[in-house]
Amino acid sequence: MPLTFHEHRLPNGLTIVGEVDPDAHSAACGFYVRTGARDEDPAVMGVSHFLEHMMFKGTQEITAEALNRAFDDMGARNNAFTSNEMTCFYAHLLPERLDAGVELLARMMRPALRQEDFDTEKGVILEEIAMYQDNPFWVLYESSTEKHFGTHTLAHRVLGTAKTITDLTRTQMLHYFNARYAADNTVVSLAGRLDFAQACDRIEELCGSWAATGVTRDSTRPALAGGALQLHDAKVNRGYLLALADAPAMDDERRYAAMLLAQVLGASDNSRLHWALVETGLAEEAQAGYEPHDGVGEFMLFAVADPSRLDEVWSVMQRELDSLIESITPDDLVRLTNKVATGATVGGERPHDRMHRLGRLWTYLERYIPLEDEVDRISNVTLDDLRETHKAFPIRPVTVGRLLPA
Repeated sequence: MPLTFHEHRLPNGLTIVGEVDPDAHSAACGFYVRTGARDEDPAVMGVSHFLEHMMFKGTQEITAEALNRAFDDMGARNNAFTSNEMTCFYAHLLPERLDAGVELLARMMRPALRQEDFDTEKGVILEEIAMYQDNPFWVLYESSTEKHFGTHTLAHRVLGTAKTITDLTRTQMLHYFNARYAADNTVVSLAGRLDFAQACDRIEELCGSWAATGVTRDSTRPALAGGALQLHDAKVNRGYLLALADAPAMDDERRYAAMLLAQVLGASDNSRLHWALVETGLAEEAQAGYEPHDGVGEFMLFAVADPSRLDEVWSVMQRELDSLIESITPDDLVRLTNKVATGATVGGERPHDRMHRLGRLWTYLERYIPLEDEVDRISNVTLDDLRETHKAFPIRPVTVGRLLPA
């Protein structure tokens, strides 16, 4: 039987979307909340990610141990993530255990937020921040993003800083939770072998009393600050270079062409940067990527090399950027669209991946795009589409950051 899409909105504004596949061997559920680091006040930066941790500390009726044991007992593969723009809690499990998984996820979405758990987890978050300070890419990426977006909240660090987390109070977290973990700011995404109507009834029983707050987000395209920055760290012995450029937003149809341009330029193998920098021995690593957001997007270039050759690496990168659009041939485009379409299709074979794709799309766009339609859009991108997108977003780095040995 063919896969079918369903949508249902509860009276309190909570939206349930699902792709039902009677032939699937598993099912998946994810609670997506349209909130992340960009939605935080600067003083509470990191509260979204901290709150993600606190959700696993249990509810007024369920202890943390009982919550985690229950997921294990039903054989679920469950986890959560926080980004700049959303937070998700999910489980992938056998169809006959989906009801139990949905119930457990729904209950954990209303955590106890006990003071003793808050105090304990604060130490865990501070350790996580310290751990990431040992990751050269992460250090450079966070600093470059701050430089790129300036005073806009997309400059916020998902983990927060040691100061914002140290100063954060449980009362501030509770205020943030009450404002943003609202019914009308939540999407429940389902995929796989499941009874959608039955799932909606159960979700309404569990979540129908959640309050709506009318919370919103300003998605106006921000003015980019940018500039150059140079960091030094005694713990590194390589040179790291990261550049950011303006790109199409998530709701811009040119995002498909932008994704392909980034792949041509800097996919991990057989890309322009790979052949110009890695295969020649000039850099150990060289990649490019594209990340769309609400209202804005960014191209990112990254390279690792001997510190004394970082200027040469940057010169080669600029050369490849200058010649990129003219270097793409029809054969290049066919190979690339086939590769990307294959990757998207393979990822869509699992209910877990379909659930995440559906949840992300609805959280961003509030509309359904079948996987097959997206594959068609990717496959139908033309050289003219690439040229037009490149003309509007020419991948001219606004921000260039370097991390060098002290």
